[in-house]
Amino acid sequence: MKKIIVLVLVALGAFAVYRKIQADRAELDLWTEATAASEN
Repeated sequence: MKKIIVLVLVALGAFAVYRKIQADRAELDLWTEATAASEN
């Protein structure tokens, strides 16, 4: 039973990291687009 709980916690942690990376990448894309538009 403890193995299942640990596995679920590891999966949730990995999912949280994955979502954080995606959010950071999306914000960087928006920032890049906004700054590139203002330069032109």
